[in-house]
Amino acid sequence: MFDNADDIHPLFHGAPSSTEFKKLRKRIVRQTREAIEQYGMIERGARWLVCLSGGKDSFTLLAVLHELKWRGLLPVDLLACNLDQGQPGFPATVLPDFLTRMQVPHRIEYQDTYSIVMDKIPQGRTYCALCSRLRRGNLYRIAREEGCSAVVLGHHRDDILETFFMNLFHGSRLATMPPKLVNEEGDLFVYRPLAHVAEADCEKFARAMDYPIIPCNLCGSQDGLQRMQVKALLDGWEANHPGRRQKMFRALMNARPSHLLDPKLFDFAGLNLGTPPVGSDLPDL
Repeated sequence: MFDNADDIHPLFHGAPSSTEFKKLRKRIVRQTREAIEQYGMIERGARWLVCLSGGKDSFTLLAVLHELKWRGLLPVDLLACNLDQGQPGFPATVLPDFLTRMQVPHRIEYQDTYSIVMDKIPQGRTYCALCSRLRRGNLYRIAREEGCSAVVLGHHRDDILETFFMNLFHGSRLATMPPKLVNEEGDLFVYRPLAHVAEADCEKFARAMDYPIIPCNLCGSQDGLQRMQVKALLDGWEANHPGRRQKMFRALMNARPSHLLDPKLFDFAGLNLGTPPVGSDLPDL
């Protein structure tokens, strides 16, 4: 399937021929296809706005979606989009040149949200929350202008796990990034097709393909973030118990409302003898 150089999307030209890379590539493609099918992302004939930041995750997303479309497995139109937010030192020509060379339909949008963030956020505070809101608002606008029904993001399995623990530790709620949701206005889907893909695989893939990766720390607001602390915690667990991340991710797909404490999700008051809740045979750990 992946060996004929004449039967391949330009994004995969020059792919390493090693067995290790072929296994990596097939795993990422398979996991992405599974997430797309499992969470019902395909609307035949739809148009997706694929958000490209220039990081390893978004490059992986772009390549795999175009591979699936190239193979006839993703019957949607894809429009890559980069939002240049005016960060100092952002290499503005890298992505347009790359996308043109790779024959990828794209739109490059410049919006100086960086200046807005710098004006609103006190010195020493992180910019991420406001920056993200401004970015998302612009991406929604672009999607509407381009006739897209979905904004597609490159968040992977590890992002989803980190968000879960950030909500747990700092937000006092059990929640994370869902693979599929509808925006607040109700007119756009937000998809995360890499939901099952490990960050390490995205890193290996993008590096092996020698994509022009742009660093994510241009704003200087990354050090000391709560997300980095959670990432370090998960790294430690994974080092001591390999496979721990995947087990925790599977737990997010295996929720038991009757074994939690939220009366909005399960009718504890209406529970009667003789009608055990679903999953009641689970052991108390």
